[in-house]
Amino acid sequence: MPFSILIVDDTRVSRMMLKKCLPEGDYKISEASGGQECLDIYKKEKHDLIFLDLTMPEMTGFETLEKLKKIDPDVRVIIATADVQTGATEKVMKLGALEVIHKPFNQKAITEVMERFKK
Repeated sequence: MPFSILIVDDTRVSRMMLKKCLPEGDYKISEASGGQECLDIYKKEKHDLIFLDLTMPEMTGFETLEKLKKIDPDVRVIIATADVQTGATEKVMKLGALEVIHKPFNQKAITEVMERFKK
């Protein structure tokens, strides 16, 4: 059974770049362009790992993470953001994110994350 990944970012180019940085493997990849779409997808089908942007219109990544944790306290979320503020990192870690990676993505960082969190 493939490892399922949900990539949540309001920018299509960012979603595409993250997909290109994934190491080779058997993945089922879903995409969401915002927080509500992420929640809707996750309610229908839980994913093994979610890459979540913080800065999105309508619903921020902070709000999305909080709501995901209410749906499933064991959800595994990696924050993928251009926001480098220490306060943002501390806040998402308190909310239950596993890790924060920063844009622009690079294959080495994504590979390291996948090695740590792939089942």
